[in-house]
Amino acid sequence: MRRLLIVLAAALAVAGCGSTTGNDRPNEEASLLLDFIPNAVHSGIYLARDRGYDEAEGVTLKIRAPTESTDAPKLLQAGKVDFAILDIHDLGLARERGADLVGVMALVQRPLAAVLAQPRIKTPRDLEGERAGVSGLPSDVAVLHSIVKGAGGDPAKVRETTIGFEAVKALLAGRVAGATAFWNVEGVALEQRRPGMREFRVDDYGAPPYPELVLCVTRQTLDERRALVRAAIRGLERGYLAAQDDPESAVSAMTAAVPGLDRDVLAPQLDAVAPAFTAGARTYGQLRPDVLREWAQWDTDFGILKRPPDVAQTFDTTLVRRAPTP
Repeated sequence: MRRLLIVLAAALAVAGCGSTTGNDRPNEEASLLLDFIPNAVHSGIYLARDRGYDEAEGVTLKIRAPTESTDAPKLLQAGKVDFAILDIHDLGLARERGADLVGVMALVQRPLAAVLAQPRIKTPRDLEGERAGVSGLPSDVAVLHSIVKGAGGDPAKVRETTIGFEAVKALLAGRVAGATAFWNVEGVALEQRRPGMREFRVDDYGAPPYPELVLCVTRQTLDERRALVRAAIRGLERGYLAAQDDPESAVSAMTAAVPGLDRDVLAPQLDAVAPAFTAGARTYGQLRPDVLREWAQWDTDFGILKRPPDVAQTFDTTLVRRAPTP
């Protein structure tokens, strides 16, 4: 009898491995707002939806792309969306304004911010005395200053000019010597159009390896619908790990779901960004408290935030538990 009980227990353990119990399956729909127009950094989301990983975990994700007027923190606070992907700096700024939003999963494990520059700019220090474009966001100025300072230069000697989100056009036209941009999108586009341009990533010049993009919810959602949050995280974990293993299918899922997306644009973007999905992390989506504390101090040192945010209140680092099986 004892042997039979042991065998049954072992069978139940095997059957339960990688599965989701009824208590963990909310079986609900939930809206997920992207941070930007769909690009390769979102590939795991679309692949999870395409393969039904979200539904297998108990949630049906409805993906929403932002518009120019979209204010993701306000939509989260008003309950207009259940989940939103935020730039980590925007999460910090939203909390400074009193929004009780919480980061629950990292989409990438390193910054995506960089300074792109003309071939004659051998090092960021060469931007001293040159015109450098910024979008106008506080985080852009911080990135520029951090990179120049990290290369031994004086950020005060760089001639900053606001160019909006036109880094590639401004560089190709020769209007600026360098410009802040995201290496996973504009950097890839610039390399395709004019090989040989320079790319200086902020974490190569003193910034910590902070997760640029974070999946966020309200505190109320986290407290009252925790099973839903866990289900979404599990589905997305599976999607992103599968995107790393099978990038062609991830690109196909995106082009099928979003009219107008170009495979020839998405594929090199995904090649560039895929290593950042798990770089330095124990598993996909992990939020590392030590790195987050370094980010909090860096954002304060470079003027994005007024004071270091409370990492324990800004993030829930307990929700990503282990590497799932796609």
